Amino acid sequence: MSGVQLSRRLVLEGAVRIADGAGGFTETWTPLGVLWADLRPGTGREKTGQDVALSRLTYRITVRGAPQGAASRPSPGQRFRDGARVFTIHGVTEVVPGGTYLTCFADEEVAL
Repeated sequence: MSGVQLSRRLVLEGAVRIADGAGGFTETWTPLGVLWADLRPGTGREKTGQDVALSRLTYRITVRGAPQGAASRPSPGQRFRDGARVFTIHGVTEVVPGGTYLTCFADEEVAL
């Protein structure tokens, strides 16, 4: 794949549920590793919530491939973090057969 520049350092995070002692749980995020990525912005839109307006941007995030089941392979439900920015992963696909690169389809929401 030409034109891929893995120049952005992102932390891959996974959700962990911790029992709260009252029959429920609290969800926290734990780092799973660091991946170098190429971020390409897609479309954006603004939506209004109950108390706040949100801006949602889509991204195509390309990272090096990893085998199925590897801890370094992103999957839907995980997220990337770049400082205070958070990119929620919704889908992952191999760019070419053989899995040299993976494309992650992600969203970033920002309160306005």
